[in-house]
Amino acid sequence: MLDGVLARRVLQSVRSLKAGDQGPSTGDQWHDLLDVSRTWTAAKEAATGPRVLIATNLGGYQQGTVLESLLAVALTLRGARPEILLCDADLPACQLTKYAKISPRKLVRTGTAPVCPPCVAAGHDAFDALGLPVRSLGDQLDVSDALEIKAQVEAMDVARLGNPAAAAQSAVVEHARAGALRYYGLGDLRTESRGEEVLRLYLRAALTTERSMRRLLEREDFEVVLFHHGIYVPQGIVGEVCRDRGLRVVNSNPAYRKQTLIFSHGDSYHKTMLSEPISRWADEPLGPVREAVLDAYLRSRRTGEGDWIHFNTAPDEAAQSVYAETGLDPDKPIVGLLSNVVWDAQLHYGSNAFPGMVEWVHHTIEAFGRRDDVQLLIRVHPAEVTGAVPSRQPLLDEIRSAFPRLPSNVAVVAPESKLSTYVAMDLCDSVLIYNTKTGIELSAVGIPVVVAGEAWIRGKGFSTDVSSVEEYDAALAQLPRGSRMTSEEIERARRYAYHFFFRRMIPLPLIESPVQFQFDLAVADLAQLQPGATSGLDTICDGILKGTPFEHRDDT
Repeated sequence: MLDGVLARRVLQSVRSLKAGDQGPSTGDQWHDLLDVSRTWTAAKEAATGPRVLIATNLGGYQQGTVLESLLAVALTLRGARPEILLCDADLPACQLTKYAKISPRKLVRTGTAPVCPPCVAAGHDAFDALGLPVRSLGDQLDVSDALEIKAQVEAMDVARLGNPAAAAQSAVVEHARAGALRYYGLGDLRTESRGEEVLRLYLRAALTTERSMRRLLEREDFEVVLFHHGIYVPQGIVGEVCRDRGLRVVNSNPAYRKQTLIFSHGDSYHKTMLSEPISRWADEPLGPVREAVLDAYLRSRRTGEGDWIHFNTAPDEAAQSVYAETGLDPDKPIVGLLSNVVWDAQLHYGSNAFPGMVEWVHHTIEAFGRRDDVQLLIRVHPAEVTGAVPSRQPLLDEIRSAFPRLPSNVAVVAPESKLSTYVAMDLCDSVLIYNTKTGIELSAVGIPVVVAGEAWIRGKGFSTDVSSVEEYDAALAQLPRGSRMTSEEIERARRYAYHFFFRRMIPLPLIESPVQFQFDLAVADLAQLQPGATSGLDTICDGILKGTPFEHRDDT
C-alpha cells in the first residue's frame, strides 16, 4: 500500500506530464485543513458511532474521491467511524478503463497498467491525509483466489453471456457486461474482435470484487456502505454483495444543477427513481415561489447556465434554424424523438417495450415511414460526442445502415448539431423517449411524452407509458394528439419536476466544479462541516447515518 507522501509524489509526477497547473491535490487541501486541527483530532478520538464503509474503490475517480473524503470528515464530526475501501490495482478492468486511454489489444495483454498508478496514488493522496482506516480490495485475497477466478472465467461461455438476456440472469455478469460496453462506448460487444476477451477481464474484475467484499463483510461489521454510482465494475458488484447480506447501501451521483448531488437508498438512483413512492411528491404543493424557481431553472436548462453537467454549449435557439437544418414542413405536425447514448447504463429493466434503444428507433422510423400525415424529428443525444465517454456506436450510423434512404417525412439532427433540443421539441405535437431525463422537463411545460423504455416519469400519471410493441404501436396511432397535456397532468408533472430538481438534488456548496466532470473542495474551515452549518450536508449525513429520505427541504 502506498503511504501518503509517496502517493502525493506519484500523483505530482503524473500531473507534471499534463499541460497546465491543476492546483493542489485533494490530499494537500485536507492536510492544510486538518493537520493542525484539534477539533479533528478530538473528533476521531471521540467517535463511537456507526461504522461506515466508504467504498470509493476508484481513487482516480476524482469526483468520487473529493465527495467521499468530504463525507468521511463530516461523518466523523457527527460521531461516526468511517473506513475507506480502495482498489490498489487489484482489478484487471474497471469503470475508469477507457478505450481512448488503452486499446483492447493492450488491455487484454497487460490489464489496466496505464490507469492504475495515478488512480492508486490519487486515492491514497486524498484519504491517507484524513488519518482514517484505509483498506484495499486486495487485502482480502491471495494468489490462489486470482487463479481460481481466472479459471472460472475461462470456463464460462462468454459468447452467450455477452447477450443482454443472458447477462440479466446474473447480477455479476450484468454489471460486467455493462462495464465492457462502457469501456468500448458501444451497445453490442459482438461488433468487436476482442469483445469477448475484454468481457472476460470485466468478469474477472467483477468476481474479484465479489469475493473480496464477501470476505470483508464476513470479518467486519459495518452498519452502512456508501459509494458512488452503484453500477458497473466494481461499484455495482459492491452493491449486490451488500444487498445480498442485508446491509444498508447508500449511493451517490453528481446531479445536474450546479453544486448539487443526488443520493439514493438501497441502489443506484438509476433504479430507485423508478420505484420511489409517488407519495413523496404528488401531494407536495408548489406555490408561487416554487413555481417561479422551477420556471427559472427550466429556462436555464436550455443553455445549461444553471448546471455543472450539460452537453450542448451555446445552442442555436432559433426555431427557423430547425426547419432550415431538417427540411421539415412547418405546416405539418411533427413528433419528436429523443435518444440516449447507446451504451449508457445498459442494465436490465422490467418495463422496456423493446430489446434496446436502437431497435426502438428503427421500429419508430418504419412506423412513421408508413404515414404521410405527420413528420418525425429525431434528435441524437449530444453526449454521443461531448460526454465523458464518447460513443463509438453513433446512432446516426445505425440509422443509415438500416435506412440507406430515410422516409421523406423523417429527419435526423446529428449529435454535433448546435440546434437547441428544447426549441426543436417546442415545435413538436408530442415527444417519444426511451429513458432520457428530458421527459421530466418537457412534460413540465405541457408537451405530451410517450415512454417506451425506463424513464423516471414512467408510472407517475402524466405520460403515456408502454410496455410492449403492441402498446407502442397503439400509442403511435393516436399521434398527432393535436393538443397539449391537461392542466391536471401539467400540475402533476410540475410537482414531480420540482421534487426531482430541487428536493432530490441536494445542494452542497462545499464542492465546486471549475471544469465539467471535475470536483474541487470549497472548504475554508472545518466548522463548515459541523452539524447545523450546511443544510444540504446535514440532509446527506442524516440519510447515511439515520436512513432518512435524501430530500432537501426548502420550506418555501
